[in-house]
Amino acid sequence: MLRSLKRAQRPMGLPDFPPSHYAFRTCARRWFSARPEERQGNAGTGAPRKKVTIQHLHSLRASRTPITMLTAYDYPTARACEAHGVDITLVGDSLAQVCLGYDSTTRLTLDEMLHHLRAVARGSRTPLLVADMPFGTYYAGAEDAVRNAVRMMREGGAEGVKLEGGLELVDTVRRLTSVGIPVMAHVGLLPQRHVMLSGYRMQGRDADAALGVLRNALALEEAGAFAVVLEAIPHALGTYISQSLKHAATIGIGAGAGTDGQVLVWDDVMGTWHGHQAKFVRRFADVGAEVGKGVRGYIDAVRERSFPAAAESYEMPKAQWERFVQMAESEGLGGGSPTE
Repeated sequence: MLRSLKRAQRPMGLPDFPPSHYAFRTCARRWFSARPEERQGNAGTGAPRKKVTIQHLHSLRASRTPITMLTAYDYPTARACEAHGVDITLVGDSLAQVCLGYDSTTRLTLDEMLHHLRAVARGSRTPLLVADMPFGTYYAGAEDAVRNAVRMMREGGAEGVKLEGGLELVDTVRRLTSVGIPVMAHVGLLPQRHVMLSGYRMQGRDADAALGVLRNALALEEAGAFAVVLEAIPHALGTYISQSLKHAATIGIGAGAGTDGQVLVWDDVMGTWHGHQAKFVRRFADVGAEVGKGVRGYIDAVRERSFPAAAESYEMPKAQWERFVQMAESEGLGGGSPTE
């Protein structure tokens, strides 16, 4: 279409070259790997998915269809969430550990989160895009939280933000939602407070603690949260809270199969994280082993000079090569002819 428009705008009298004269255009696509990706539909079927909205998530909950949420930290992982049917893409603050090498999520800054969030937003269009508010970006008060959440939506492209905490965040959640910022709450184990909790421990172990988790979830729903992450709590409590909430969907991570959906960290799912593995983690692929195989294979091929092969190299017309050698040697620049 674009080419036909260009032809239509050509000044009169200029020759209209046949298609063979434009062969370099297709060559450029074949030669260069650093070019825009050709986007496909869902799971490569070509059929586009409808945009996942909060209303759609509520419909899934009402129909008892489990919601899938998966973390993504860059364009490639975002594209995978886009292409393979994930409902919610979460830019989790776990990127502090799995991507940036920090020892805790509390080390992550807002600027670092924005950098990764922008990359994910470019690749994940159909899933609802939610991002963790980094440690310290929503504690100073509701207005501070609004200011930082607006940056995450306007500069980063987030469609919702996730906050860790309970009753102490009710006013903040209410303020955020009142200005149109969707909030996903997070109760139970709060990784951003792991020091105060003496580690990454299961929460709600006894009746009093379980009641506290329930109260937190109910209060955050009432404040306007559209979903609540339940982390590392007894599976019976996860089911009970899910049945107690009126509208908000529950997303479990170590909360049993009775929640409205599940979330896992990308690196745990793909088997690329080699640190501590929580009880609730299941590896669905062994990408780490394939990465090692690929790197070792590349090194071996380079050292034995089997890569690149002739088919992976560019050619130069023989006459032009001979002319080049003659010119280089006449200027004293010759380095010798390449071995065949």
